[in-house]
Amino acid sequence: MKPEEEDLFVQATRNWLERIVIGLNVCPFAKRPYTRELIRYVVVPTELTKSLSESLKQELTFLAQTDPEEVETTLLIHPYCLLDFEDYNEYLEQADEILVDLELEGEFQIASFHPAYQFADTDKEDPENYTNRSPYPMLHLLREESVSWAVDTFPDSESIPEKNIATMNRLGLEGIRKIMMNEK
Repeated sequence: MKPEEEDLFVQATRNWLERIVIGLNVCPFAKRPYTRELIRYVVVPTELTKSLSESLKQELTFLAQTDPEEVETTLLIHPYCLLDFEDYNEYLEQADEILVDLELEGEFQIASFHPAYQFADTDKEDPENYTNRSPYPMLHLLREESVSWAVDTFPDSESIPEKNIATMNRLGLEGIRKIMMNEK
């Protein structure tokens, strides 16, 4: 992959973080590592789940050996792999098994984002699905310690999903698309 192509994937992901995740306060915990530049962006240019799994293992190992003050979290962006949401969703079990195999369960967790993300019991185009829709399929590797800190620090953290659904429903598809396109 050419560096400029990789840069495009990273920039689109950063724009999504700024406009949706942080801009709409979908994840109130994201602003801190983002502004402190503690988020690592890794683009995995493969179509093969086996190669994605190897990259996931490498990145989890890297994070386990890295001070959180240098890199707190990683977005593993895989724009050519697991494009079908059902395939992606099934892969998440494999990703969790990798955590277990590396004996990192309890130290890290994997959050899921996909351009076609769809919660159970929703229609494909329901605005609430956009709380987990990203420009490309990606795995968000989070430190359990950081998650615990965020939950303890943020008041009423258990209400975040309901607030996000309400925000997305209030904006509607047109409003969400305008924000993604940076329109007024």
